[in-house]
Amino acid sequence: MNLKLADLESQYSKDKDLKKVDVEALIDWVNKQPHLPKINELQAILFLHSCYYSNEAAKVTIDNYFTSKTVFHMFRNRDPSSPPVQTTIDIALCANLPKTTPEGYTVYLFKLINKNPSNFNLENIYRYFDMMVMLERYQNGVSNGHVILLDCTGWSLGHTARVNPLVLKNFFYYLQEAMPVRLKGLHFYNLGSFIDAIMALIKPLLKKETAEKIHIHDSLDSVTNFVCLECLPEDYGGSVESTTVLHDKMQNDLLKNKAFFEWEETFTVDEKKRPGEKWKNIDIYGTEEFYASIVIPLGRHKKSQR
Repeated sequence: MNLKLADLESQYSKDKDLKKVDVEALIDWVNKQPHLPKINELQAILFLHSCYYSNEAAKVTIDNYFTSKTVFHMFRNRDPSSPPVQTTIDIALCANLPKTTPEGYTVYLFKLINKNPSNFNLENIYRYFDMMVMLERYQNGVSNGHVILLDCTGWSLGHTARVNPLVLKNFFYYLQEAMPVRLKGLHFYNLGSFIDAIMALIKPLLKKETAEKIHIHDSLDSVTNFVCLECLPEDYGGSVESTTVLHDKMQNDLLKNKAFFEWEETFTVDEKKRPGEKWKNIDIYGTEEFYASIVIPLGRHKKSQR
């Protein structure tokens, strides 16, 4: 694998609260679990940092992460040269912006390029998004926080109809309980009249602290109250290269790091070796059961340990 990973020593210098002894203890624990894959120092750093230095929370998150990657179909077939991934890249931009916010937050931008809803597949979009994020995490290392900005210009009734509730549920579980990020904001820009329908699907899936990080914007001025203008691409009036350039760079970056995604797919759990009961942090509901479950009040969701 030729991917240039984030320098280990610089991770500790960037955050003085990140202690090597805690990282080593986490590695030792993970590598003693018979059902989990062995992890390296950078992986331990990313999870421990995302959990605000709590080893106990990081243990849960790591288990959730590798189990999600094993169980959920959206995390399979991550070859960036494959037709499904290439088709999805043609449909949308998923990229980390080159400039961080004044708070030091990394911004992940999603933007529809091909607005024809017949080409839209939510599972493929989430696969593409996760590939982009995890590649960035390994390349750049720890960050003060992460902001997801979704430019929904061009979203239509046809897109809404193609939202698979089960895929949506599984992704938000992964985002909240497994992904090694410090989520600071989830921003929907220019979703228009479809916002109520989308929020009706999403909000029952959110823990209280995640729901509080959702922001709806109908103007760029509103967006820049959270993500400064200079951090945005020039298409939006910012100082960062255009979304066209970002899109081309991301496509090339994914393709040249095909070996990274092959390596990442080797990290799976072996449920037959899991001590005690099998994984029960999430039920893999069928679609009908999911539709019934989304009316459960938010208070039924387990409080995050992150």
